[in-house]
Amino acid sequence: MPTVQANGIDIYYEVQGEGEPLVLIPYLAADQACYAFQVAEYAKHFTCFTVDLRGAGLSGKPEGTYTTELLADDIAAFMQAAGVDRAHVSGLSLGAATGMWLAARHPARVKSLSLHSAWPKTDPYLRVVVEGWQIMAQALGSVTDMVIKGIFPWCFTPELYAARPEYIESLADFVRSRPMPPVDALLRQSGAVLSHDAQEALGSIQAPTQLTFGRHDMATSTRFADPIRTAITDCELVVFEHCAHAPIYEDVDGFNQQTLAFLQRHCG
Repeated sequence: MPTVQANGIDIYYEVQGEGEPLVLIPYLAADQACYAFQVAEYAKHFTCFTVDLRGAGLSGKPEGTYTTELLADDIAAFMQAAGVDRAHVSGLSLGAATGMWLAARHPARVKSLSLHSAWPKTDPYLRVVVEGWQIMAQALGSVTDMVIKGIFPWCFTPELYAARPEYIESLADFVRSRPMPPVDALLRQSGAVLSHDAQEALGSIQAPTQLTFGRHDMATSTRFADPIRTAITDCELVVFEHCAHAPIYEDVDGFNQQTLAFLQRHCG
């Protein structure tokens, strides 16, 4: 399986599809397979590089302080090691925070930027949410159980739980099947969420950007839309009306259609 040495760690990735390169950056605790529902469509048009972030999946999980700037530098170093000079870059939540810094610090690497469920700086509300996840992971001694019991309710609407309990359970089974990080690695990665502050860097992002939110997301709600949209020169906003934090699972077809249209507009 493909692994490269980049920025001092092993970074695991997978490649699917043909076309211009598209780098997909996972969210907290997740490995590269979290975009399975998107890659199935994106790979028809793009060469998709799905990457495991530092601290998750099959990538390195070294000690030390993790920041979103460090994660962005990891992705830039990965791209260089994998021979990807410039790519479309997409991320959700922690992946979006990483993408912001990648576009700000390594602008030549980013052809277009897709920021899903993003936030410019961690505020007191988001801090309490993430600290709660940390406490739960430590109490349970399991990141897998914490994700299913603690993070899932922030990702999906009550309506989805009521209407499609079997779908929620299939997503839980998917999480159980993946290589989840140990609790200490989760604490380091979530530390990057807590310290995230890209407010001053957003104005330096030159790549055309798509910014998306779920209307019912509370963790990274539309309260963050205007600060990001006004700071990035070329930025378009899409709101998924019936979704929470994870439209990639709650409205797969709608999410794929809207995001793929943006990516294709910026090809060539």
